[in-house]
Amino acid sequence: MTQTLRSPTRSPGTGGGRLPLLDVLRGTAILGTLMTNVWIFVGPGAEWGILQNGAGHAGYGSVAAAAESLFQLVANGKFLSMLTILFGVGLAIQFDSAARRGQPWPGRYRWRALFLFAEGTVHFVLVFAWDVLMGYAVTALLVARLLARSERTRRRVMWWAAGLHLALMGAFTALLAGAGRNEDGSGGGVSQRVVDLYAHGSYPDQIAFRLENALALRLEPVLSFGLLVFLFLLGVRLFRAGAFGMDETGRRIRARMLGWGLGLGAPLTVATAVGGQDFFLLGRYCAAPLMAVGYIGLIGAVVGRVRRPGLLTTGLTSVGRTALSSYVLQNLLSMLLCYGIGLGLAARWGDSGSPWWVMGLWAGVCAFLMIGSTLWLRRFSTGPLESVQKWALRR
Repeated sequence: MTQTLRSPTRSPGTGGGRLPLLDVLRGTAILGTLMTNVWIFVGPGAEWGILQNGAGHAGYGSVAAAAESLFQLVANGKFLSMLTILFGVGLAIQFDSAARRGQPWPGRYRWRALFLFAEGTVHFVLVFAWDVLMGYAVTALLVARLLARSERTRRRVMWWAAGLHLALMGAFTALLAGAGRNEDGSGGGVSQRVVDLYAHGSYPDQIAFRLENALALRLEPVLSFGLLVFLFLLGVRLFRAGAFGMDETGRRIRARMLGWGLGLGAPLTVATAVGGQDFFLLGRYCAAPLMAVGYIGLIGAVVGRVRRPGLLTTGLTSVGRTALSSYVLQNLLSMLLCYGIGLGLAARWGDSGSPWWVMGLWAGVCAFLMIGSTLWLRRFSTGPLESVQKWALRR
């Protein structure tokens, strides 16, 4: 069903203009997702290894191990949840734009979502198995229809989705805790065949492996679909409440987000980390979204105090304005740097046991993206993939 919108809907404090904070938040979320994904690229078995070994922390026996644990604890699931919230914000902006023009909704947005699904499919097959774009596209198709419904309907769906998601994560956590990992309490490890595939195998073999195991590798967006719906609708509510404006309303809302998000999320995150691998789902899919809300409030507070944008703010803004291109490029670069089809750094340095080179790899890729996107935007108004998307949708 397509509905024609005739009365514009605007977020308080936006004035219908661009919100600079959103670009900074998007850039931070994009680079933050790599803080988690980089450990997938460098681990044994790479994309498949995370299913076998999980994403446990290194422990606290040394400075290096403590740094690795903190690095992963800060990132795991938090920036992905932030990115999901911001995708909901973007959907609300698209809805408002259609409303101001009196255009039908979801109308052309359905083609935008389907094109995003196609981009995600290509990204999954050719670059990175843990793609988020396909899940976002499917969720966007559902939430887009909800935007044309009443606020009461959206609120019901939002909290029902959250409740079902929490129940599902609780049930799976109970099963994991009851069953245990193995009799000796450890993970089963990754087969040598899969390790060799990513360390020394050919590119066509890696593509074939993703296709053969597509159901298992696409499990995350299926299991977390309720969370995706909730966070999309949360982004819509925050945007319409004026949470991203730089006025007093925005500052007040972000202060509450900072207090509640970190106040509840930080203790839960620590508790799930101490609980071990059996509580991984609660940490990544329950505590992390709370932390993401707090992160938005914290970043907003910092940005609000910046009088003149520096190199970091400019770089994050540029990555945020080229979010789709930066997301795909960071995974492509990591693949070429870590897998055997490129430099093979994971096989060369993976046995060193040191996390510092992994953190350095993340920092290097982030610096490249911030500098590259800034230089690109000096000549072009949007990122390369964003331009391709606009060209395709116009046709």
